[in-house]
Amino acid sequence: MAINASEVKHVAKLAKLAFSEDDLQKFTGQMDKIIQMVQQLSDVETEGVPVTTHISDTQGVMRADQAEPGTSRDLLMRNVPQHQDGYIKVPAIIDESEEA
Repeated sequence: MAINASEVKHVAKLAKLAFSEDDLQKFTGQMDKIIQMVQQLSDVETEGVPVTTHISDTQGVMRADQAEPGTSRDLLMRNVPQHQDGYIKVPAIIDESEEA
């Protein structure tokens, strides 16, 4: 299947591209070479070749997603300067009582 200039013009129009006649000839040759390389793939014997889903044999690199008990809240609250009702108290960043 050879690519001709009218097909390249059509694809360029669909992609809303515009280029000179010199570029049209250059792109026509390049597209024809690309199509020829893709057509070569149909000549490759693939009967009996297993499907490749991953490029490496590594499996199970992630740990199992299992819930584990965390640090107790009482132990954590020992390290904070101020806490109340199980929450850490921090200074106000935005004080709405002040006028701008």
